[in-house]
Amino acid sequence: MSDDQGLCSKKSGNTQLSICSSNPFLDASDSTNSAQQMKAYQPPEVAKREEKNILRAKILVGMIIIIAVAGVGTSTYLLVKDQERTNFENQVSNSCAIDDIAHPPATFLGYASEILTVSRHKADQFFLASDAFSASISSQAISDSALHNTTWPFYTIPDWSIKAKRLADLTGVSDPEVAMAPIVQPEDRDKFNAFAAEAVPKWYRESVEYEGTDMTAEEFMQKTVPFIYFPDTENNYRPTPVTGPNESLPLLHSYPLVFYPERYLMPIMFDTMTAIVNAELVSLSRAIRKPTIGLTAIFKGLEPIAGTQIIQPIYDTANTEAEDRKMVAFIGIQLHWLDYFKNVLTDGEFGIIVVLESACEQVYTRIGSERENHLSSVVSYRIDGKNAEHVGDSDFHNPKYDDMKVDSVFVDLGIDESQLPDGTCVPTLTMHVYPSEDLEQSFQTSNAIVYTTIVAAIFIFTSLVFLLYDYFVRRRQTIVMERIMRQDKIVANVFPAAIRDRLYQSQENTKKHKSNKNPQQDGFNGSFGDLDFEGDSNISGSAPLADLFPSITVVFADIAGFTAWASAREPQQVFVLLETIYGAFDKIAYRHSVFKVETVGDCYVAAVGLPEPVDNHALVACKFAQDCLKKMKEVTLRLEVSLGPDTGDLDLRTGIHRCIPHFSGQVTAGVLRGERSRFQLFGDTMNTASRMEHTGERNRIQISHTTAEMLIEAGLAKWITPRGSKIYVKGKGDMQTYWLRKSKTRKPKGSELNCDPSTIFESVDTEEESDSLEEIEVGLDGDSHQGMTKNERLVEWNVEVLASLLQQIVASRGGVVNQIGSLSNAEKSIGNGAGTVLDEFTPIIPLKRFDAEQLRARRRPSSIEIGDAAKSQLRTYLSQIAGMYQDNPFHNFQHASHVTASVKKLLMRIVKVGAGNGLAKSSQHPANDVNLVDLAGHSYGITSDPLTQFAVVFSAIIHDVDHPGVPNAQLVKEQTRNAQIYKKSVAEQNSVELAWEMLMADEFSALRACIYQTESDLRRFRQLVVNTVLATDIVDKELQTLRKNRWETAFSKDASHHFSSLLDIRDQEQEHEDRKATIVIEHLIQASDVSHTMQHWHIYQEWNERFFMECYRAYKEGRAGSDPSEHWYQGEIGFFDFYVIPLAKKLESCGVFGVSSDEYLTYAKANREEWVREGEAMVQHYLEKYNNSEQ
Repeated sequence: MSDDQGLCSKKSGNTQLSICSSNPFLDASDSTNSAQQMKAYQPPEVAKREEKNILRAKILVGMIIIIAVAGVGTSTYLLVKDQERTNFENQVSNSCAIDDIAHPPATFLGYASEILTVSRHKADQFFLASDAFSASISSQAISDSALHNTTWPFYTIPDWSIKAKRLADLTGVSDPEVAMAPIVQPEDRDKFNAFAAEAVPKWYRESVEYEGTDMTAEEFMQKTVPFIYFPDTENNYRPTPVTGPNESLPLLHSYPLVFYPERYLMPIMFDTMTAIVNAELVSLSRAIRKPTIGLTAIFKGLEPIAGTQIIQPIYDTANTEAEDRKMVAFIGIQLHWLDYFKNVLTDGEFGIIVVLESACEQVYTRIGSERENHLSSVVSYRIDGKNAEHVGDSDFHNPKYDDMKVDSVFVDLGIDESQLPDGTCVPTLTMHVYPSEDLEQSFQTSNAIVYTTIVAAIFIFTSLVFLLYDYFVRRRQTIVMERIMRQDKIVANVFPAAIRDRLYQSQENTKKHKSNKNPQQDGFNGSFGDLDFEGDSNISGSAPLADLFPSITVVFADIAGFTAWASAREPQQVFVLLETIYGAFDKIAYRHSVFKVETVGDCYVAAVGLPEPVDNHALVACKFAQDCLKKMKEVTLRLEVSLGPDTGDLDLRTGIHRCIPHFSGQVTAGVLRGERSRFQLFGDTMNTASRMEHTGERNRIQISHTTAEMLIEAGLAKWITPRGSKIYVKGKGDMQTYWLRKSKTRKPKGSELNCDPSTIFESVDTEEESDSLEEIEVGLDGDSHQGMTKNERLVEWNVEVLASLLQQIVASRGGVVNQIGSLSNAEKSIGNGAGTVLDEFTPIIPLKRFDAEQLRARRRPSSIEIGDAAKSQLRTYLSQIAGMYQDNPFHNFQHASHVTASVKKLLMRIVKVGAGNGLAKSSQHPANDVNLVDLAGHSYGITSDPLTQFAVVFSAIIHDVDHPGVPNAQLVKEQTRNAQIYKKSVAEQNSVELAWEMLMADEFSALRACIYQTESDLRRFRQLVVNTVLATDIVDKELQTLRKNRWETAFSKDASHHFSSLLDIRDQEQEHEDRKATIVIEHLIQASDVSHTMQHWHIYQEWNERFFMECYRAYKEGRAGSDPSEHWYQGEIGFFDFYVIPLAKKLESCGVFGVSSDEYLTYAKANREEWVREGEAMVQHYLEKYNNSEQ
């Protein structure tokens, strides 16, 4: 709600002021927030309700489809997967033995059969080989005993390394270890030690020679203990001689001959019976008189790895079946079964897990520890084709495949358990073969994915068909709804809520009435019944919607100076201003619950008290007008930065009138049907309020007597001031009116609303309103410009104009901005010669040739950043230029900005000749070669060269720098320093020199780098500036004659015949085009310099008065030869006749300025006629105003 509605009721005398009246547009629960909320258009409830219902239905259908796709797809996937699992399980038998398989198929059973058969065969071959090896050693020992009288244990095996190597090769594994240990009785230990001291070095030398080890026999002997020993764990593993009654089993031979540095000693002479694992195997072998086997730890250094220990006995006879045979030694073989599983399967057969399980748990004592370690009796391998790997020393198969196990005895030594003591474990290795997940995956196919995808695709296709159908239905509904919503939005924006509801009710009643008459015509047909926006309906068939409002207040607010301001602006700028101002007023109106009636041109019409009555309507209207007045000034000052000169001078002229029953007339309001139907107000109150505005003054609010009475009754008499004289109102005679005083205080943000009516006009500018305004103001940078002076705002506007042109220049170079240090000599040479600026004048400036390829490759100017340094330097430069303008009434920076605005407008209006209308600007042409070449030709190259456009605008800004406020003739007469240097065109040449010298300063290097990059561009820029600024000297007869002759040469109807006889027609035509371009630029700046004479009458009045004041001041100061007031009237008429109007006609004749040339000529003629009528009186007014200012 509005601030006024938040105030409390207060009695003043017998009158109760109800400031807290309800807001008819809001619910009571929302009243506290209404001041901060702008009522935006809301679609009809039925439309929103139906949209929600449709959305719910679509969501429901979508969810059903998604659930169906998910359910069916999942079911399909699971069924196919289950079938594949069943197929896999059918390939194997539950808990089957390999011996039961007669012909294993090429499945898992086939793989398991192959693995078991091949591996067991290799194991059998190995044991046969070890038996043969043992028998050969026995035979050799018997033979050597007969020849050399040797007996066990004092016997070394000849060619041990060769024989052991052969046995190692027969094992079928890599890196097996083979050792021989004779049985030594306790009484033979010393003798054996002496025997070993002689025999071991010989054996070392023999093995070193055969094996080619890195160490010598002597080095091996240094690491060999000279007696049978065991490592004493209690004495740092010191080799300790074996004693006691038990027999020993010292190592005498080993293969390969390897020394492990971490053990410090060779294993030779180590009593293997002191190792628990060896002792158990040896004891078992003696008991069964056969080889034994077990899983044990094989040491590679200090760390044990899983392996197999095999004990093969050696007998004193070669007949291993003799009953009286005696064990004299043992062969120990340590190996890995891993190699037995390699090269069993072929590539492509993978994922088989083999588990070897020993029937007996083995125990070993870890070196460096007294603790007995129990070695796992299970080891696992994985076979993938020809490769196999050790998985771990435990059972690593997946338990889910237990029912698919295939197993068989891997090694069975054929031991008779009855021969063993009770509790003795029979050494047997069993092999278990399992499938793995990878193998199961090989049985799986992509069928599950394929079938699931097919099912999903069917559902998706069905959904797409549904969506396609929905799209066409939605498209039709959207077209219908868009039309309905447009109509409803028109109704919502044009009519008050109460009237709008009555319109809809009327339409519904009409629809029901027609349905009763003709039941076949059912359903919504998209019309508004009796409400017809096209004016085609028969309005005589129903009663108009109209009401009488006896007590309301009407506000008329007109933008003073708008017509004159708009005459010098582009259409887009006009609409930016109006949209911004009216948008701000709309915001305030919504905040105060004021009804916006309409906008007529630049007049804003609002009313308070309708369609719902408001007790304090006059007070609300006054508060609304006060806020609009403040906001108007704030907005115009901010917009001056983007919309240019004079924007900040726009003001608001406001009139308010309150009607009361039986006194000041009533207001009839309603919907005026027919074409362009809208809600309108009629009555004497409207006429009176309009007169209040029309007879008011700028930046003031004029209120009628009836309005003032309501303020007085509310105790607000101090806020009004009677107008000094009565005003005449047609049909009413003289009326006493009042001025509403301006509010000077601001309500602190966040404070509570005051209940004192005397503070009702204190402005409340909330943060939300300020933010909303920034959203409405298109093109503003969001910074506040209220604290700036007018010149500072004009500087900012000029910065934006030139920065935009700089973007186009940089874009034409492909976005390249390099340092221009190489041009320093050229920059210094320009303007520093013996001649003057006037000497640099040239009749023809060669412009840059049009290049269609380069233009197509040019980047968008909006995407170009000239850089913060260049932008900052541009702002500094223009600020300094503004400071160099003298405080003259006419020749000042404000006038230079006015000239710049005209130059900018004319440059934007350059069009293609014969385009058909004046709105076809060059920027709107499509970028194709035909149009670009055509446009460049008809604009004589001006539109294709951004540097030319920049130079002209730049010249407009600097053309009157340091102008003394007197004509050049007076300066020459006074023989000023500049006059002695320049002789003529004194002010213009001085302006060029000052502006150019400052531009060449080091502090503006980045700015210059944006303007030009080559010496040719630098010199062309200088020439354009010189010619353009000198063109503003319209008094010099020599220059005027030269320009007239060039005009005749370039634009006369028979100009083309001068070149028909020349040989090089192309060069001459280009020179002819350059001559036209030069003339067009000069006439453009001349027209802009006096553009006030070719714009709205009010603009002409303002600047004509300023020029008169400047000339009259010079006269009073003794710097003019005659009193300008004596010839000013006739002089202006002559100026129009002999300069302004002919100049406007030339703009039209050159054919490049479109509608602007017609506009300028029309205004010039109109201003002349108005001056003829009013000029003499205006001159007298000028004199009176000057004299009053002097007093």
